[in-house]
Amino acid sequence: MTTHKKGLHHITAFSGDGQRNAEFYVHDLGLRLVLKSVNQDDPSVHHLFYANGVGSPGSSMTFFPMPRAAEGHVGVGETAQVSYAVPSNALSYWQDRFNERGISYQEPFERFGLQVLRFKDPDGMELELVVDPAMDAIQAWDEGPVPQEYGIRGFWSANLLLDQEAPTARVLEEILGFKKTKSEGNLSLYQTDSEIGQSVIIETAQDAHRGRMGRGSVHHVAFRTRDEEESAELREKVVSMGLSPSGIIDRDVFKSVYFQTPGGVLFEMATDGPGYKSVVEDEAEMGKELFLPPWFEDKRQIIEQMLPEIRV
Repeated sequence: MTTHKKGLHHITAFSGDGQRNAEFYVHDLGLRLVLKSVNQDDPSVHHLFYANGVGSPGSSMTFFPMPRAAEGHVGVGETAQVSYAVPSNALSYWQDRFNERGISYQEPFERFGLQVLRFKDPDGMELELVVDPAMDAIQAWDEGPVPQEYGIRGFWSANLLLDQEAPTARVLEEILGFKKTKSEGNLSLYQTDSEIGQSVIIETAQDAHRGRMGRGSVHHVAFRTRDEEESAELREKVVSMGLSPSGIIDRDVFKSVYFQTPGGVLFEMATDGPGYKSVVEDEAEMGKELFLPPWFEDKRQIIEQMLPEIRV
């Protein structure tokens, strides 16, 4: 059996207006809306999934749009930045694109030997483009507004702001398949052998304040598991560490286990399958119509009346 690749699966955050969110991630960043669904804990709220063209694990940023929510503030115990991977020739393209589209960004800087371009989405969430030559051989979506040779390949990392490194590092290493590869000042890099979504950065800042969840805040970071059987095995390891994971929850497009890390960040373990393509007969139709899991189908008319229209 081929060894299962570990790494990031998806990252979920809160946004403000859903239409504005969709326009930014699709039209500005060139990602694909691969699934338009609902928050299964509150079906009056959309759940929007943006990824590379095929919705690969390690590429999907997902959002719960909540227009009335207060703006979030990042602090210790949260995900401070989400980093996307782009190929080696992409930096000047993205600077020009951001200038043309009125998107502010910081001057590029180097971290772990790679160039980083930091900017914010419309709700203030900090994002990064990491220029990585390892991405040159990976295909980007070829039907979006960004030329394929410059496009986002998937995640590069989730950057966690913590007051202690070791307790969360233990979860990454002993359960989720990461290894510490580099350190730079108060930053530590943990990586797997996955092509995308292969990195987590822990930034230690003992004197930083606690954050406040809201618009622009990351709700949880999800990591790949092969299947439900492996999720159950890893769940037992989480229990053995004295943590309190949820049961295995059926999200239809994957199955999930959630647990709070010692550092305060909510982690999820999500199966690679069945995936976003499983809910449509034709891959070209991904993300175009509202998908509801089977247990919500009898309430479709009510749910559709509650939700604002989102089109891209």
